[in-house]
Amino acid sequence: MRRIVLSSAAFFLSCANLLAADVQVELSTSPKPKQAQSPKPQQQATPTQQATPARELPSYRPALLGTGPNSVINRIDTQDLIKKGQKDGSVMFCCSVRKNGEIANTWTYRVTPESTLLEQELVKRLDQAVFVPAVYNHQIVHVLFYGTVTFAVVNGKPRLRIFANQEAVELGRESDFVGPQPFVGRDSKFEGLHYPNDVVEASVSGLVELAMKVDVDGNLKELRVVSEDPPLVGFRRAAEEDFRVARFIPAFRDGKPAECSITLPVYYEP
Repeated sequence: MRRIVLSSAAFFLSCANLLAADVQVELSTSPKPKQAQSPKPQQQATPTQQATPARELPSYRPALLGTGPNSVINRIDTQDLIKKGQKDGSVMFCCSVRKNGEIANTWTYRVTPESTLLEQELVKRLDQAVFVPAVYNHQIVHVLFYGTVTFAVVNGKPRLRIFANQEAVELGRESDFVGPQPFVGRDSKFEGLHYPNDVVEASVSGLVELAMKVDVDGNLKELRVVSEDPPLVGFRRAAEEDFRVARFIPAFRDGKPAECSITLPVYYEP
């Protein structure tokens, strides 16, 4: 699947058909299925939960990688990455997770130098992956999942980890933290990302950093633009309009919903 930024129409079309902790995974070199670390009880859930009666679903649960054979963590071929010469690197990504746990769209950014192989492998495997779907107010919802993949070669063996956040401090600590995830549903006015076609004359990509505070119930309390690249061409306005009405699955720290202040990179492609 090509990496694209969701337009409003694309996001809603995919909707018709982003809990407990930071997802940290170290892959072994064994050919047996690899398990993601379980960040408190609900991570062991599977996409079949969409058939679970609403009263049995939690109040909140972010989209999660899961641990089954269709989890992206069990599909990335780390041995092949080593054979092809991938060195230490990282990739940030965002993907749209449908109500059935399948991925509608994916895009990547902030790829470290010489990490093209890791980026390509990630996009390929996300296209085939199934996540544990997100829950808001006891209902399964369509969300944006923000994650970071890190890869290293340690004593000749691959070490791959996937985190459900993009905060430098949290990544450095390898914290038990899942960042807030904006969702589409009756409790949210979020409609996806809108490329500012009305003001951007050339086909350029844009990246806006938004500083935001999200409370323990997923309400957006503060929002401001930290940076815009390129500046003064419409991306700042687009990001502010896209997120000012959003509601989130709240962040989770150590398995519990938590208030947080984060800086979220928002990437736009024509």
